[in-house]
Amino acid sequence: MLRVAVVGSGPSGCYTAQSLVQRNPGVLVDVLDRLPCPYGLVRYGVAPDHEKIKSLQDNLRAVLEDERVRFLGGVQVGPGGVPVARLRELYHAVVYCVGAATDRRLGIPGEELRGSWSATEFVSWYSAHPDAVAGGFVHGARSAVVIGVGNVAVDVTRMLARGPAELGPTDMPQSALASLASSQVSRVHMVGRRGPSAARFTTKELRELGTLPDTQVTVNPAELEMDPHYVDPSALPAAQRRNIEVLRGWATAPAPGGRHRVRLRFFLRPVELLADGDRVCGVRLERTRPDGRGGLVGTGRYEEIEAQLVLRSVGYRGVALDGLPFDAERGTVPHAAGRVLREGVAAPGEYVAGWIKRGPTGVIGTNRPCAKETVTSLLADAPVLLRRTVPADPLAALRAEGVRPVEWSGWQAIERAEADLGASLGRGVVKLPDWESLLTAARGGAQDSP
Repeated sequence: MLRVAVVGSGPSGCYTAQSLVQRNPGVLVDVLDRLPCPYGLVRYGVAPDHEKIKSLQDNLRAVLEDERVRFLGGVQVGPGGVPVARLRELYHAVVYCVGAATDRRLGIPGEELRGSWSATEFVSWYSAHPDAVAGGFVHGARSAVVIGVGNVAVDVTRMLARGPAELGPTDMPQSALASLASSQVSRVHMVGRRGPSAARFTTKELRELGTLPDTQVTVNPAELEMDPHYVDPSALPAAQRRNIEVLRGWATAPAPGGRHRVRLRFFLRPVELLADGDRVCGVRLERTRPDGRGGLVGTGRYEEIEAQLVLRSVGYRGVALDGLPFDAERGTVPHAAGRVLREGVAAPGEYVAGWIKRGPTGVIGTNRPCAKETVTSLLADAPVLLRRTVPADPLAALRAEGVRPVEWSGWQAIERAEADLGASLGRGVVKLPDWESLLTAARGGAQDSP
């Protein structure tokens, strides 16, 4: 049997495991994850009010419950855990599906002020990621600026404008729900340095802003008209044309008024976060304009927006994994059709899929063809890979070295604990928000003895 380790249990990892077992009956797959919970960004990145997208967990669950796939959570790969080199000794092949674990920075003065956060940190908090920082995001804030015009920017804008009635039925942790329910944030500005035709949000996400109760959504018509494609969108792809139509509607007839006001701004780039002591109190922005060659230029005209909360949502970035080559400029592992390249030469037995392979692009479904390409390369290498001798059961070797993985039964115990917590609070399922509670629940499950 060909033994393969897949590092990461998000969509790219699950689709890789699925493709392996579907295309070769002689493969056994261990899916390793640093966290005790599977599903990656589907659990910890999809907004809690997006139940349809979160239901993708059911598809990923079917993969991890396959008899030839084994989930091993709570297993750190790299420093402080299982070294990359040791993993290669235990398996014929290793596929790294570790995503893009950090966020891009603005690189402007004031970015370190209190009240300035990455959208990733905010999402991790309301999604109950066990590494999330403590709350306090909205404490003392009346106005927020979200920098970026992608789906994550729309998500965090929507969370700031939602009320407790809409958030209560979600699986949001209780502490985050209480904090957002008492939030005094009433104005949210979503700011993009380019025009509406370059925005990366999907039309479905954009339209949701206009359906929020007690919320008015407005757009500055003059900023829309600065975009040449706004006047004549015929050359744009259909998705972008639909975005233009939605924005045009809000520019002419704003969404109904209410306590919350969401304003979409374009052709503005942040140049400084303004300070009141050690806390952010506003954002200074420079007006930009198209340069006629597909780029932007600054105009030397500035404006300031009051804000006690600033969330930057300008993209994710891959992180180097000790023991693997890394392209620092692209934030990816060098590869050829998924085969890891060491000094330009393919390394048989080492592969990548997902964002660490191609960068943080595409939607969840984009991971399917990405994983398929990598699996095609791996299976083509199988005759060479099978010449290596590996342990009959890598899990036994890991346990002998002190690794205590959370297996599928442990994850099921976490699910039961989250259902019980929700019932005790009069809600549905409520996520456990920290390492201690997750591991306590997992170790209390009907799990194989370590």
